[in-house]
Amino acid sequence: MDTHGSDTYGSDTNGTHDEDAEQHTHAHTNACDTGCCERLEAEGEVAVARLILDSGDLGHAADHVAGAIGTDPSLPEAHEVLAELVARVGGPVAALELFPGTSRYTGTLACRAGLLAALDRPDEAVVLLAGVMAAAPVRPWAAVAWLADPELPSRLSAEPLTQAVLRLCQGLGDPVAEEERAALVPFAEVVRAVLARGEDPQLAAVASGLARRLGDIGLALEWGEAAVRSGAGAMGAIMLGNALRRAGRVDETIALWTLTIEQDPGQSYLVVDLAELLAFTGRRPEGLALLEKLVAAEPEHEKAAPALLGMRFEADGDTAHLLELTDHHRAHPDHDYAGYLVGHHVQRFPWLGRVTGGTEACVNLLRQLVEADNLTVSGEMSLSIIEPPSAITTLRLVIPGLQVGFLETGDPDPRLPGAEVGVRVWRYEGCDAFPAVEPPSARALALVRDLATPNWPGPTALYDHAVALAGVPVAELLGVLAHPPVPQDAPWQGGFAMEVPDYWVRSVQTIVCMGIAHHRADQPWGDSERRRILVDLLNGAEDWVCEAAGMALVATGWAFPETREDVLEWLLNRVGQFMQVAEKRAVTVLASMCHLVLACPWLEPKGRAFIADVVERLESED
Repeated sequence: MDTHGSDTYGSDTNGTHDEDAEQHTHAHTNACDTGCCERLEAEGEVAVARLILDSGDLGHAADHVAGAIGTDPSLPEAHEVLAELVARVGGPVAALELFPGTSRYTGTLACRAGLLAALDRPDEAVVLLAGVMAAAPVRPWAAVAWLADPELPSRLSAEPLTQAVLRLCQGLGDPVAEEERAALVPFAEVVRAVLARGEDPQLAAVASGLARRLGDIGLALEWGEAAVRSGAGAMGAIMLGNALRRAGRVDETIALWTLTIEQDPGQSYLVVDLAELLAFTGRRPEGLALLEKLVAAEPEHEKAAPALLGMRFEADGDTAHLLELTDHHRAHPDHDYAGYLVGHHVQRFPWLGRVTGGTEACVNLLRQLVEADNLTVSGEMSLSIIEPPSAITTLRLVIPGLQVGFLETGDPDPRLPGAEVGVRVWRYEGCDAFPAVEPPSARALALVRDLATPNWPGPTALYDHAVALAGVPVAELLGVLAHPPVPQDAPWQGGFAMEVPDYWVRSVQTIVCMGIAHHRADQPWGDSERRRILVDLLNGAEDWVCEAAGMALVATGWAFPETREDVLEWLLNRVGQFMQVAEKRAVTVLASMCHLVLACPWLEPKGRAFIADVVERLESED
């Protein structure tokens, strides 16, 4: 790929159901604002392109022309040097070879679109430019002279423009971000001008979707109504219904979609949308009935079965439905809606979708000092009873001048493992814990730091996220558990890691254990090194590492059904031990460990109810 920029232009997908599966999130390629830095970079590309043009290396010069336009599409000098290059090679036909349509770099494709327009091939040019805009919608790709030509709408055909609008919408949020709207308006004006020639049903339908995304609901309704009136069929009804829904006229959407399905029972995706809309408005039984009928008729439907499981979860809150969704997605990896629904629903569940915070006294103090911006405090604080080594390590990472002492170890002794273990992360000298493992290499530390995340779209997604750690030696991963990177170096946005440093360290430890879960993945689970190490960490001295290892076991269970009973047995055994200890002293990790058990929906209902009661009591006491 061309090294001038990070934006890439994705493959063409010709869909007719604009919802773009509307419930799906849109993955946008990162696009930087064309501010001062981008302008300077683009000007530099122009200067280099002109120097290389003078040397006669036209292919190399074309790379830098594409770099200039890809960095700042509105820079006049970039388009001037493109014109110079075209003149040097003998015209736009020859220049097309320098900007191949197979490229995935947006700057190259934007140049090609301009050349196609110059060759009086506006339909191809608009379709290509729409794809470029979808890849990086914040950049002013449409601020080009050929698109502003008042004669352009009269030369465009409705069918290619419909394809272009669809392609653009597939890359946009709904609604688009405020900073993207201005960059997209010139293209929308071209669409408006073409529609003014006369109503084209399909173009009016997709244009309604574009107007909705741009926040012009009145225009979205107008074009949606025109699409239905002029015979756009189900497509028009889908678009008008979405516009009505955005306008708050939900009952009209339900009536319209119900009528459309009665007239065309084959609109199975619209049945799913209608069912979910019914559930959203408090008519879930009707929605469930629609989905159950559809799944009975089309059991392999890529959206109906996931939607049914998702709606059942919404009805009773049983995470077993989310496990079924995960298993469904494993069996049907092309059914992306199943993965989306899992990610959407797990976020409110500890460990299923997010790491939990620390509850220790030293963590509470740390948060207060961080909030007061008092990180230089020094001296010694005394706690009544030993707290987990990872919690103390987190305090020292942020406030190294504050020493912590303990009045007693507590009984039962938290320094002792829950079973015979061969892997230890911590060693004790009296009440003080020290790493029992060597520090990791800078490379391993950086890799873990970049992968650490406080939330994830489901356990299997987190398991997959950690695959990059599969090749890191276990000794180094164990080293990161006791020598975590400082939260000051975290790549999280907004300084969140420093606001809640316990979340940072616990996220680091969680992704480390996920990496261990990938160690020697070729070994059968029952006799594997990864299982032995994770179980040792789970049964180690009372610490956050026990929770991180537990989450790695949970994720393994979600990803590999054959491991579930084994995983659950180990978790229940460790939680049972902590419950016995909690009868005599506080166990700060108990509630979180119980949440890990609840993250195993394959636990029988009575057991889940018992653990849920324990969690409720613990959190009520807190």
